[in-house]
Amino acid sequence: MADNIILIESVTQNVQDKVKQSLKFRTGKFVWRVKFTAPLDPATVNNRNLYVTTLNQLPLKTYIRYDTINKYIEIEPLEPYSQNESYILTITRNVKSKGGKNLKTPVTLQFKIQD
Repeated sequence: MADNIILIESVTQNVQDKVKQSLKFRTGKFVWRVKFTAPLDPATVNNRNLYVTTLNQLPLKTYIRYDTINKYIEIEPLEPYSQNESYILTITRNVKSKGGKNLKTPVTLQFKIQD
C-alpha cells in the first residue's frame, strides 16, 4: 500500500506547505478537514462556498460541517471518489471570519485517489 493514498496534483500557491495527509484506512470516501486560524461565520460555511468537483466541473455531493471549537471545516463526500479521476476541492473567498473578513485568496486543491 502506498504511503500517500491521495495524490495531490496541484494546490493554490502559498498554501502547499499546509496540505498534509494523515490517513489510516484506504477508502473512497475520506473526509477533507480544513483548519482556520480564526473563528468563521457559520452562515458562510456551505456547499456554495466550499465544494468538490471533477475536472469537468461536475459537482460531487458532499456534507459540510463546521467545528466551532477547533475551527475546522469537514467536507465529506456522500458518494465515493473514483480511482483515476481527478477532483478539485475549492474554497472560495466567500468564506468569512466572524468579524466579517473574507478569505484573502480562494484555495483550490486538485487530487486523485491512487491505485
